[in-house]
Amino acid sequence: MKNLNIVSISSEITPYSKTGGLADVSGGLPRALNRLSHKVICITPLYDKIIDRKKYGLKLYKQKVGIKVDEKNSAYVNFWVADLTKGVKVYFVENEKFFSRKKDLYGSAHENARFLLFDIAALKLLTLLKFPADVVQCHDWHTGLIPYFINRDFKDSSILSKVATVFTIHNLIFQLGHGWWEIPPEKRDDGKTKLPLFNDPKLETVNFAKRAILNADVISTVSETYVQEISRKEKGQGLHILLNNRKDRLYGIINGIDHDDYNPATDPGLKRNYSFNNTGAKETNKLFIQKKYKLTHDKRIPLIVMSSRITHQKGFELILKALDKLLHFNIEMIIMGDGDKNYISQIKKLAKKYPKKLAYSQFDQKYETSLYAGGDIFLLPSTSEPCGINQMKALRYGCIPAVRSIGGLKDTITNYDFNNRYGNGFTFKTYSSFSLYGAIVRALEYYKDEKTWQRLVTRGMQISFSWNLPASLYIRLFKKAIKVYEGRKNGDEK
Repeated sequence: MKNLNIVSISSEITPYSKTGGLADVSGGLPRALNRLSHKVICITPLYDKIIDRKKYGLKLYKQKVGIKVDEKNSAYVNFWVADLTKGVKVYFVENEKFFSRKKDLYGSAHENARFLLFDIAALKLLTLLKFPADVVQCHDWHTGLIPYFINRDFKDSSILSKVATVFTIHNLIFQLGHGWWEIPPEKRDDGKTKLPLFNDPKLETVNFAKRAILNADVISTVSETYVQEISRKEKGQGLHILLNNRKDRLYGIINGIDHDDYNPATDPGLKRNYSFNNTGAKETNKLFIQKKYKLTHDKRIPLIVMSSRITHQKGFELILKALDKLLHFNIEMIIMGDGDKNYISQIKKLAKKYPKKLAYSQFDQKYETSLYAGGDIFLLPSTSEPCGINQMKALRYGCIPAVRSIGGLKDTITNYDFNNRYGNGFTFKTYSSFSLYGAIVRALEYYKDEKTWQRLVTRGMQISFSWNLPASLYIRLFKKAIKVYEGRKNGDEK
């Protein structure tokens, strides 16, 4: 089959806007697809308080484009464009009311209205560009109405009537602009009825993810284990039955990381560069971050690091239960991240109690890789983790993960087996502070054996988590979506 024309649509994309792994994927995957000689364009909102137009070379493409939202409401948007990399353009949707007034990407009381407008504007842009797309990849709930609109409102479009759709679930917990569980059962969206008008409060109960699952040609998520998890009631977030009904088109592909962006041999943010052939410079980086975060300056003390959103999902309930006991060991710990104010308050209290052992910092992209470069153990005991990429980054820098064996963490981190010299980290299954404590203690015991630990570090740094393989798998997935679309158009699907 010919090289594909692909559209990637997401609510955030690195380096322009980011709150988490979604931005890394929507920035990294298109570049990898481009390297495989496929034509890719990206579409994302223009967050005017966050994205520096001059820094990233944004240029105005179209101004005051009228968008018909429904039969009674319309709006105007501007379209801007920049180069993500050579051969990959990013188009930005600008609307002052919905995307230019806040410094935060999310959190509006009208979140559904914001991304309804964005989805319609993205489709309008494709018709203006006359981009002959073969497939549109819609990332997470924010883009969930795009498959719905393509199926219902663009059947006669010369551009959009011939496109297959892929809906990629990054985290099923998020299905619309508000907690899906907060909506009373009797008011929850069935995914099939006509959308409320743009100014109708009922719009905020529309389930974007459900409508995407019902209408996309193929559904994907970001690890094979997560596919199994969301197909069961426990992790299915109320959509497990629907997903099981569409299991013939549900796939899992592990995310990747850009090995050029995360390379300890060339990373300009490190105190000293190094590679798996020469890991001695990790000590220099360790001493640097110990000093920066005012911990005891001693390369022999095992240093545990975290770079994560500080939320219940990331396991901070367990961490706080275990932390007071763990800090009685001869260890140090640095926690970097933003999130739940209550958790952060408790972490800060413990940091005051153990000022030479525990440090907290807001997320600082400038020093994120310095944590991995200086850290010995990376901690992530998530309640759920669709994929996770921080454990991949950590291994790339020789920082050994201690994680809960769930979702993508299970697919990427294998518990170390000393007898068989197998494994790349330390894992636990049961969601309890005791199990977490046990995994960390095991890691600390092996840390005492310099030869064993060095073997773990060297092996971990050589594991490839690049986008090359995932990108190839996505091309296969896109071709499956095209076949499903063709079958649907030919009446082969009920």
